[in-house]
Formats: sequence, structure tokens, C-alpha cells
Amino acid sequence: MNSRYQVARGLRGYLAGATAARAGDEMSGPALLLLGFAVTGRPAAGSGLLASVTIAGAVGGPVFGALLDRSSRPDRVQAWALAGYALGITAVLAALGRLPLPAVVPVALAAGLFSPAVAGGWTAQLPRVVTGRELDRASALDALTYTAASLAGPALAAAVTAGMGARMAVLTAAALVALATPAACSLARYRPGTPDPAAPDRPALRRQMAGGFAVIAARRPLRRATVTSAVSYAGIGMLLTCCPVLGAQRLGGPARGALLISAMAVASLAANGVLARKAARSGSGRPEILVITSTLVMGAGMAAAAAAPGWLTLAAVALAGAGEGPQLTALFAIRHRETPARMRGQVYTTAASLKIAGLAGGAALGGPLAGHSVTACLLIAAGTELCAAACGLLS
Repeated sequence: MNSRYQVARGLRGYLAGATAARAGDEMSGPALLLLGFAVTGRPAAGSGLLASVTIAGAVGGPVFGALLDRSSRPDRVQAWALAGYALGITAVLAALGRLPLPAVVPVALAAGLFSPAVAGGWTAQLPRVVTGRELDRASALDALTYTAASLAGPALAAAVTAGMGARMAVLTAAALVALATPAACSLARYRPGTPDPAAPDRPALRRQMAGGFAVIAARRPLRRATVTSAVSYAGIGMLLTCCPVLGAQRLGGPARGALLISAMAVASLAANGVLARKAARSGSGRPEILVITSTLVMGAGMAAAAAAPGWLTLAAVALAGAGEGPQLTALFAIRHRETPARMRGQVYTTAASLKIAGLAGGAALGGPLAGHSVTACLLIAAGTELCAAACGLLS
């Protein structure tokens, strides 16, 4: 009974910390987009900052994963990375508007190096907290923290921007990430009954980083899911950069573009809630099929957003969200099932980095495209989702 209580308490602490960190991360993206648009009047400025943060996260992910797996206290590594990310977001805020935009980009790149702690770093710790049959349900709940954060973050960014300006929205995002550090410190060092992850025969750092890519490439379900999600998130990056422009053109103001991201998160949260209940009753099902079908649903939502007039754009973007949430849940299920325990942190952060790289590429491409034609950008994003599904089937 005491063991079950400790597991439940550990899971609650994990979910609370993950939600706070991810809410801050999800808020920072729209806030930076709105801040760049407000300072320069060009969507490419905000998308450039978002792309800089995300591409640095893609580069830093494998290194962070190796550090997690090599450390005897991964909870402390996680906490320090979260603190670094919060300070980095604050530094971007301080620099933007006071320095030329090219000088702000290195600051954003430095901040992004710490961002893998929010995604793969948290998820890698979940099997240390919950084991056995409960892991499927905990994975669905973990995915729910993403969608809850995706709901709260953009909505909070829009509200704070409307009331106090985009700079305060960025500062609030940094504060939320910082609030998660105590929860990270409380995570268990390793699951009881398993060897310490900081084993004395661990390989060199470079070999361990390469090992994460090797595991992803060698395991077919993991490879297919990773390729699909990486290409799919390029389309998500394009959609995100379209949101301030869609808000300005169809909803009455660029700050209302953050409401589109919240609409996507509402649908994602609802879809994942259904999946969590289903997992608790009958198991996780076939996540490989769910990854492909949810990607196609996302593409359909983006294509609908290209043609939807006025506030109907909310419904179209919500359809994309109904695909994004199940895709993430299925991706977590495949990672937990296919990843060796000794490589958990490395594989999770490496896979998350590849997905973040897709998001960064889509955001970088989406800024100029949205500035030229938001409809064309959304159609290209929808085509990217079709390519993602095809890549997954052919991998």
C-alpha cells in the first residue's frame, strides 16, 4: 500500500512539473512570435526567433540525453537545464528591441540548447516513476500534459499580450519554466530494483550519442514513428507561424492568432482524454496505425484552414489538433515499448530533437511563406503532412 502511495505521489509530482514546464515552453513560442511581430511588423522576425530556439533544441537534445543516462542524479541535470532555459528566454526578451535582430539570434540559439529538458527529458524519467501495466496510462497522461500546456500556453500568451504586452508574456513563460525546477529535483534517481543508470562501464559520450541514433534506426517501429513525427512537425511549424497572420486577417488582431493554437490544443486534449480512458480499460492498441491516421487528420485540418473564412478557421485548426494529440500519445507508447532501459534518456531526447528539427525547419520556412501568402503556406503544410504519412509507411 505504501509503495502504491509513493508511486501515485511520484506521478502527481511528475505531472505537475511537466505541465508547468511545458506550459511555459508552449507559451514562449506564441509570445516570441507576437513579440517579433510587434517589434518589427514582420512575421519573419518572430518565426526566425522561434526557429532559432527550436533548432538549437534539436542540436542539444542528443547531448542532454547522454548526460541524463550517464548521471547518477538525472533529476538534478533536469533541474539545472530547466533553470538555464528560463534564463535564456529572459535573455532573449532583454535583447530584442535593444539589439539588432541578427544579434538576438545567437541568444535565442543559446536558450534553445536547454529546451530538450522540457520534452524528452521529462518523458525519459516517466518509467522511473511508473512501471508495468500502469505505464500505458501514465504515458497517455504524460501526453495530456503536452496538450494541456498547448491549451494554457497560447491562451495565456494571448491574454497577457492583450493586457500587458508581448514582453510580459515572454517573461511569464520564463517564470513557468522556472517553477518546474523543484518538481524536477524531486524525481526519483532510478526505479527501485534496477541498477543505477550511472554504471561504471558506460561508453564514451560520443559513442553514447551515436548509440541513440543507432537504436532509432535499428528498431523499425521506432524508426517509422520518429520519421513520421519529424516530417509532420515541419507542417506544424508552418501552421504556428501562420497563426499571427491568420489572427490579423481573419479574427481582428494578431494577438488572437494565439487563440487558434489554443483551439488546436482543446481538440488535442479532448482526443487524448478519450485515448487515456481507452488505455486504462483495454490497453494501448496499435500505436503504429494511430501515428499514420492522426497525421492524415492533421493534414486535413491544415487544408481546411487554408480555405476557411473568418472564425471558421478555429474549427479547421481544431481538426488539426484532433490529430496532433493522438499522434503524440502513440509516439510515446512506441518509444516506451521499443527503447532499452539503459538508453532511455538518449533515445527519447534524440527522437524529440529530430521532431524539434522538423518544427524549426517548418517555422523558418513558414515565416516568409506566410508573409507572402498565408493560404499557400497552409496548403504546403497540409502537403507536408501527406509526405509525413508516406515517409512513415515507406521507412
